[in-house]
Amino acid sequence: MADKKKSLSDLGALTNPEPEIPAEAPAPVEAEAPAEAGAPAEAAAQPAPERSAQRREGRRGKEDAVTDNGVSTQGPQIQAVLREQQLDKQGRAYATGRRKDAVARVWLKPGSGKIEVNGREQEVYFARPTLRLVINQPFDVADRRGQYDVVATVVGGGLSGQAGAVKHGIAQALTRYEPALRTTVKQAGFLTRDPRAVERKKYGRAKARRSFQFSKR
Repeated sequence: MADKKKSLSDLGALTNPEPEIPAEAPAPVEAEAPAEAGAPAEAAAQPAPERSAQRREGRRGKEDAVTDNGVSTQGPQIQAVLREQQLDKQGRAYATGRRKDAVARVWLKPGSGKIEVNGREQEVYFARPTLRLVINQPFDVADRRGQYDVVATVVGGGLSGQAGAVKHGIAQALTRYEPALRTTVKQAGFLTRDPRAVERKKYGRAKARRSFQFSKR
């Protein structure tokens, strides 16, 4: 019986062994990372996690370093390229303006605000006040009213198209004489040719889209 009990106890010890208490392992020795070339000795002595955190903070600082205008202050700065002044031998700025079927050649130079179109004053050539208002719009936007003299020759189209062509030419010439005004005049839309034109007549139509009167009988 004693042998049987002993065998049963041995069987229980084998099936349910007591957990062994692991021995305390020695603390790992951190290997010193080699110092980077040109880095100070203090940075090399710091642990690796601290150095990685500093790198992350440095990158975050570079990303956050922006001015009020949204331009980064880190790295090389790219300056806006300013166009050069374009003048002829007589010190005038020349440009070509177009509108509908009219083409205008415009010469601009500093003066008292005199505008001459095809050898006549603007009040004589463009008798309607609205047309004179159109050709002076670039000067009003740039705040240069009465500071430049304009000599223009225009051909083709009617008075409305010619006034638009002169305005387009004045805007182009003004930005060539004063490149700093280009942004102001461009935002007003005066540097782009106005593409609106009368739609052509189609065959079988009274006008561009109008049909002839229908008669049942």
